[in-house]
Amino acid sequence: MTELADSALSYASGETQPPLLTRTIGATLAATAAKYPESDALIDAAVDRTWTWSQFRRDVLALAAGLLRHGVQPGDRVALWSPNRFEWVLTQFAAAEIGAILVVINPSYRRHELAYALTQSGTSLVLSAERFRDSAYAEMLDDVRDQVPDLREVVLFESEVFAAMLTEPTADEVATIAEIAAGLNAADPINIQYTSGTTGSPKGVTLTHLNIGNNGYLVGALLEYTEADRICLPVPFYHCFGMVMGNLAAIAFGCAMVIPGPAFEPKATLGAVEKYRCTSLYGVPTMFIAELAVLDAAGGADGDGESFDLSSLRTGIMAGSPCPEQVMRRVIDEMNMSQVSICYGMTETSPVSTQTRMDDALDLRVGTVGRVGPHLEIKIADPLTGETLPRGETGEFRTRGYSVMQGYWNDPEKTAEAIDADGWMRTGDLGVMGEDGYARITGRIKDMVIRGGENIYPREIEEFLYTHPDIVDAQVIGVPDEKYGEELMAWVRVREGAPEITADTIREFATGHISRHKIPKYVRVVDEFPMTVTGKVRKVEMRDKSIEFLGLG
Repeated sequence: MTELADSALSYASGETQPPLLTRTIGATLAATAAKYPESDALIDAAVDRTWTWSQFRRDVLALAAGLLRHGVQPGDRVALWSPNRFEWVLTQFAAAEIGAILVVINPSYRRHELAYALTQSGTSLVLSAERFRDSAYAEMLDDVRDQVPDLREVVLFESEVFAAMLTEPTADEVATIAEIAAGLNAADPINIQYTSGTTGSPKGVTLTHLNIGNNGYLVGALLEYTEADRICLPVPFYHCFGMVMGNLAAIAFGCAMVIPGPAFEPKATLGAVEKYRCTSLYGVPTMFIAELAVLDAAGGADGDGESFDLSSLRTGIMAGSPCPEQVMRRVIDEMNMSQVSICYGMTETSPVSTQTRMDDALDLRVGTVGRVGPHLEIKIADPLTGETLPRGETGEFRTRGYSVMQGYWNDPEKTAEAIDADGWMRTGDLGVMGEDGYARITGRIKDMVIRGGENIYPREIEEFLYTHPDIVDAQVIGVPDEKYGEELMAWVRVREGAPEITADTIREFATGHISRHKIPKYVRVVDEFPMTVTGKVRKVEMRDKSIEFLGLG
């Protein structure tokens, strides 16, 4: 890495230790299984089943052989459509063993999105749950078969066909897997993840063994993971948060992967932490807010809530969207997570670019997204020119290094738009870097509100609203306004039993504390926000609903 000469600029490069892994994911799994054969590797709470590392690798190799028997070859795309369950994790590593590229499908997809992802990726085989909640996966797959020309076969986890794929491989099959593994390279693509597609069609982020294997490894290293750690993973596996920061961190250090349930449920998550003595817990801020609400109910005046022993926890990750400072402080104080870390990144960067450290002061862990990760570079740049800005100025967060994706699958034009000629990934996020090199994310470029010529960043106002004693969550957007071009609207969730919250009460609360032009003109109290499966708020949908609600259309 070449560090810019002027230290006053918003640029930082990461440590060069520990060294990057140069092996494939399959090789990492083999090494861990050999080192910790009898330690717990995977626990699925829903079926109350535990695998040791030797048992886990045995089943991974069996499924890898099963994939070969079904015609899968290195480089073929194998799609995986399911909520969190043990079959998901086995498939993730079985595909890696034979060099297949795993196409992870969002559990909330419907027919159109499903057909697009399978067709655009050229998927030949789908492994899927039969259904989950109101999603009949098997029926939807049947409905789109004629639209996906490369799709040869669909195998359901609940079927006898899948059970047969898990039978013990023959000696010849084991030899074939070993031969394939020996010919794989860490720079080979291993995973395609489709972006949300809020504008235009989703793009297939293509990631390599080197990308995601190292990101999981280095995130885990900064959390000081060892084989004694047990990671509770309520975050979805189809997203990097679960499959990279969770599963790939676990195999790098021999930690146990604990699946509390097929989808997030706060009581089930807290129950899994208690039952399996988890030392680490992952989640987006909304997940932690829900868990804190369960704990609040347990300690409430009526005392009828369920309590949980969280004394085994020491660390974890809060990521996926900006973390409210008040929530972070409560997680540290009330959930025994004194070493919780904030991570920031995006799917296109495998995902983590910055992370807080174990010995960081509390204000850094609650007020920033940390500093640059090992073997990476970050900068705050002018969004138009790419010029590195002075420290303290707001601009676009960009990153460069091993974590940057190989590109968008079969889309060189969009790849060139995202990654500049010097290898910098344009994140679309607004950020600022302090004198100490720690970064804060202040919003999305597309979320910025321009009111009467003033640039307003919703993140700043949301942080202020969190200080209101009756507001438990807040999101701020811009809505059309004839006079100013845009006006601010806040959607808020309030604590149970709170007095009425209105635009007038918010204005009274904010006056004298934030600038007048930053006080929301409109306020709407809601029970929930429109969310993606990964826990990110869908602000585009909020804006559309607000325009309709306010009669501004």
